Amino acid sequence: MKIIRYQDSAGRIHHAHEQPDGSALRIEGDIYGAHRMTGERAPIVKQLAPITPAQILCIGLNYRRHAEESRAKLPDRPVLFVKGINTLQHPGDPILLPRHLRSDEVDYECELAVVIGRACNNVSRERALDYVLGYMCANDVSARDHQIRLGGGQWCRGKFFDTFAPLGPCLVTTDDIPNPNALRIHTELNGVVVQDSNTSDMAFDVPTLIAYLSGSTTLVPGTVILTGTPSGVGMATKPVPRWLRPGDQVTTEIERIGRLTNPVEEERL
Repeated sequence: MKIIRYQDSAGRIHHAHEQPDGSALRIEGDIYGAHRMTGERAPIVKQLAPITPAQILCIGLNYRRHAEESRAKLPDRPVLFVKGINTLQHPGDPILLPRHLRSDEVDYECELAVVIGRACNNVSRERALDYVLGYMCANDVSARDHQIRLGGGQWCRGKFFDTFAPLGPCLVTTDDIPNPNALRIHTELNGVVVQDSNTSDMAFDVPTLIAYLSGSTTLVPGTVILTGTPSGVGMATKPVPRWLRPGDQVTTEIERIGRLTNPVEEERL
């Protein structure tokens, strides 16, 4: 099932079940708990990110070919960093290039996003997918100058700017994606494919990530896990890096989920 979130003409926010013809039927209740399909057509004025994350946990260097292009050794354990919920951006809304705390090296990173559907703690790898509600497209936008040189030796500053976590266009439930590690994933920049891979290239697959992240740690419903990006990022483009510029358009597409598109603009001061 494809779940979307939208705003109606009165400014109210709802979830809906997207139909094959592109229409949607409103969902009543809590998508993490008791809910039902109303059969009522959803009067969509604006489509939003499918959820508001409870937290955003991110994994670095999790695709083999991306580690190669970064000239980095694959880690022995998943590399964890976080994004604030301030980074959330909706489908179609702009990625803002930071101008107050300026960055001139903003990069795209297509990623598979995992949404935890019920609280889990110390979950085994074998049972990990039982706690997943579904999957989304994500763009782990990254200010490489702040990530690598200006962030005090850790990654979060370069990942934490407003609009740096577009999510969408929908949340596809696990009944439609039984194996999240067998999906084509790619990025288009201004209509040109710049990343093209498969989630099978992950060094740590989705069940392994959930088992690791839930170790002595409770993952609450609405936790979003960004599972890493494949090769082809702008930082690794030869002969010179390709940073995002005003007027660009970035699309992340994942098989069986859809296309998440965002324009690029400068932050207004």
